[in-house]
Amino acid sequence: MDGEKPMSGPARSIVINMPGENLTRDYVIWSLFNAIFINPCCLGIAAYAYSVMSRDRKMVGDVIGAQSYASTAKCLNVSALVLSIILSIVFIILYATVFTALNQRVY
Repeated sequence: MDGEKPMSGPARSIVINMPGENLTRDYVIWSLFNAIFINPCCLGIAAYAYSVMSRDRKMVGDVIGAQSYASTAKCLNVSALVLSIILSIVFIILYATVFTALNQRVY
């Protein structure tokens, strides 16, 4: 401690206000999956478009617009998923019914 003076007086502090991270989800991955694999009535493509618009709004700093587009993308993704599950179940039932009927005809 050669030559150092002890601090006298109140300690100084600096406060830096940093903007918080925008936690709005944009559902891009889910929309891309729906657009590629599960795309009934082009709902996956529409969801992907809204997801990209939500991400763009988020990058600009428009939180309200990003949340609006993200909400629409989420609704489209849920609709695409539910519709694809229903169509898959109907297809399995029809396939089983037709296969059983043809199998009984043969024997």
